[in-house]
Amino acid sequence: MSSWDDVARACLALPETAEGTSYGKRSWAVRGKSFVWERPLGKKDLAELGDAAPAGPVLGVRVPDVGVKEALLTEEPAACFTTSHFDGHPAVLVRLDELGPELLAELVEEAWASTAPKRLVAEHRPT
Repeated sequence: MSSWDDVARACLALPETAEGTSYGKRSWAVRGKSFVWERPLGKKDLAELGDAAPAGPVLGVRVPDVGVKEALLTEEPAACFTTSHFDGHPAVLVRLDELGPELLAELVEEAWASTAPKRLVAEHRPT
């Protein structure tokens, strides 16, 4: 189980990342582009998800592409889900109370790398 403090620590450990707000909720960005954000479920989301809607906090996370999104939805169904709002978009929703430290670190790192400028990623992840 992860907390918002865990999310903040993981995000802010990455180069040129800042915490801010978007629509009044916490978000983390690299050079002004959000890659992880607090994403409460709205009425439409709750109606769509029905009994499958999580009761706890939800994290939005950018992913490299829709293929990675589909893989996460298949491989991590306890933690990762989506709604029609994100159809065709490279992002997943994550149940914060089902998110362990290893998956949190992996998701945050990939979200950052998907959003940060290529040169910054290369400096952070030398080959």
